[in-house]
Amino acid sequence: MSDQNPLKRKEEKLNQKKEHEKQKAAPICPFIKKCGGCQYLHMTYEQQCKKKQKQANSLLGKYGRVEPIVKMESPYYYRNKVHAVVDRDRRGNPITGVYQMGTHRVVLVENCKIENQKAGEIIKTIRNLLKSFKIKVYDEDTQYGLLRHILVRYGTKTGQIMVVLVTASPIFPSKNNFVKALRNIHPEITTIVQNINPRGTSMVLGTRDQVLFGKGYIEDILCGKTFRISAQSFYQVNSVQTEKLYRLALEFAGLTGTETVLDAYCGIGTIGMIAAEKAKKVIGVERNENAVKDAIQNAKYNQEKKIVFYQGDAGEFLTDMAENGERIDVVMMDPPRSGSTEEFIAAVDKMAPKRVVYISCNLETLERDVKQFLEKGYRMERAVPVDMFPWTDEIETVCLLKK
Repeated sequence: MSDQNPLKRKEEKLNQKKEHEKQKAAPICPFIKKCGGCQYLHMTYEQQCKKKQKQANSLLGKYGRVEPIVKMESPYYYRNKVHAVVDRDRRGNPITGVYQMGTHRVVLVENCKIENQKAGEIIKTIRNLLKSFKIKVYDEDTQYGLLRHILVRYGTKTGQIMVVLVTASPIFPSKNNFVKALRNIHPEITTIVQNINPRGTSMVLGTRDQVLFGKGYIEDILCGKTFRISAQSFYQVNSVQTEKLYRLALEFAGLTGTETVLDAYCGIGTIGMIAAEKAKKVIGVERNENAVKDAIQNAKYNQEKKIVFYQGDAGEFLTDMAENGERIDVVMMDPPRSGSTEEFIAAVDKMAPKRVVYISCNLETLERDVKQFLEKGYRMERAVPVDMFPWTDEIETVCLLKK
């Protein structure tokens, strides 16, 4: 027989339920049900960090030590790159927002809790200017109209702002007057670029850029280095957490000044440039031609002579190095969400670097690749999840693999 009476047990259960409800955060965004971009808005920040930690422990814990997640002190308005799809509502009025999860229906979103607030204001202004300038919104079905997307990039440390207007055609009527009107309202904009994307695909950016105002790029400062960011360059969207992530990656690399480092999937050269201070030599490899151009300019601007950049496939580049008898001491890699490739991991194995520092934005592909590294004789020594994307289910992780 239980030592508690049924009434007392019922009361305790009710109190537990109330406590649980208190723990749950009320949705902080009115678009939560329509947008779908943030999966954890119904949780407190502590709850979502615990959930992410649990995921990291579950997927990587069997291979080595997973350390506590690096949280964000103020987890709002952190995205320095804001993308808005341009569409029309049922009355034919222009709207800007995001595709509803799993559809091509555009949801009007304003005052997004994770996007830079100034970027949101600029997008709203552009939307309001469209009618007076008789600029037609692009229609995916008929492929008629001009403006497809708006992209705003913000330099967190410099305050520089780039606006990218993605159009279906290079012909932009009254573009000079449009730029003037936009800058009259937002004089803080430092450059405006027209990106031409005539393709009938879901790709946001086309291959051609036309500078309408300013230099055609912005600059930002990360870990004391200045970086040039163009319309098509990859740059981490959360500058505050990126500094924490890169400091961890450098700690994992254990550089003493004698090492040759390969920065694979190097983008505009951020991590490689920071590593160059403590290495003998850094080699950056990247497929994207525009990113490589920015990386070369970044090295010149920072007067960093210990780093060189090559355009091409990182796996092929490493294989060629191995065949020529060259050596790499440390590999630093930050591949896309799809992860690395068997070819690249095999090429790393041929070079046999002492350390591999793997930065990943996808735990599933990271686990798959770590498994392959383990089969090649590496061990996972440490892994640290970093909360780069608060309120979403995405997790960034930096991982140290040693031969």
